Parts: sequence; C-alpha cells; structure tokens
Amino acid sequence: MKDKAKKKVVKHLKKKVVAKKKAVKHKESPKAKAKVTKVMREFKNEELHSGSKKGPKVSSRKQAIAIALSEAGLSKKKNKPAKKKKK
Repeated sequence: MKDKAKKKVVKHLKKKVVAKKKAVKHKESPKAKAKVTKVMREFKNEELHSGSKKGPKVSSRKQAIAIALSEAGLSKKKNKPAKKKKK
C-alpha cells in the first residue's frame, strides 16, 4: 500500500517539474516576420545562399531557419523569464 502512495506522489511531482520548464516565447515584429517569411520562401525555391549570392546554396532546413532569424535580428533576443508575483 505504501508503494502505491509513493508512486502517486512521484508521478504528481514529475508533472509539476514538467509544467515549470515551459519557455516564454517573445512576439515578432511585423518587419521581422516578413523577413523570415521572405528568407524561407527563398529556401523553398532553392534560391537561398549561405553568405553572399556566390556562396553555396543552402540545402538544410535548419540552416535556413538560422539564416532567417539572423537576418531578422531575432537571434540576438533572449527569452525573458516570467515575472514572479509577490504574495
């Protein structure tokens, strides 16, 4: 009987830990969103190059996302932790 109670408590605590780990997502400005959309469209049409237009074409989706965020200036922003309420 004690084992069942321990399992319930452990399961309950695990759920609490998982709930606390959710990240806070910041909103993109309209200009940044447009830039990301433009770069991802270039990737889809196989026109996106790494570096300058003379550089090799980007074949990886992850690399295209990194380029898009970098050009939009979103790679520099950091997620701010949520403010805690005082009791």
